[in-house]
Amino acid sequence: MKLPNIQNAKIPRTKITDYLLSSTSRAGKAKAKFFMTFGFVREKWKEVAKSLIHHAEENEISGIKRTIFGTKYIIDGLMKSPDGSSLNVRSVWFIDDDGDYPRFITAHPLKRRKK
Repeated sequence: MKLPNIQNAKIPRTKITDYLLSSTSRAGKAKAKFFMTFGFVREKWKEVAKSLIHHAEENEISGIKRTIFGTKYIIDGLMKSPDGSSLNVRSVWFIDDDGDYPRFITAHPLKRRKK
């Protein structure tokens, strides 16, 4: 199953610049270090957003959790980086019960699968 209504996905600039790619954010600095290592940069936040949306379009949902506010979707899979690497990433999205679009919550690296 794919993320519902991905064509309506919303990723605010500040979610990328002040969190995911912020080296000063307590919650985001480890993620920033990871993503920046592979060529993602704050100044090109729209490219980061496009990569995250593409990640959600290309990979199946690996987990769903209902809450009193809506549904959280977890997506695990490969994501292309600006330097050409394929990153094993988990992204998390949320759709409010009274909404029709997925909101980006977070993303972080996953360990490579053992072969």
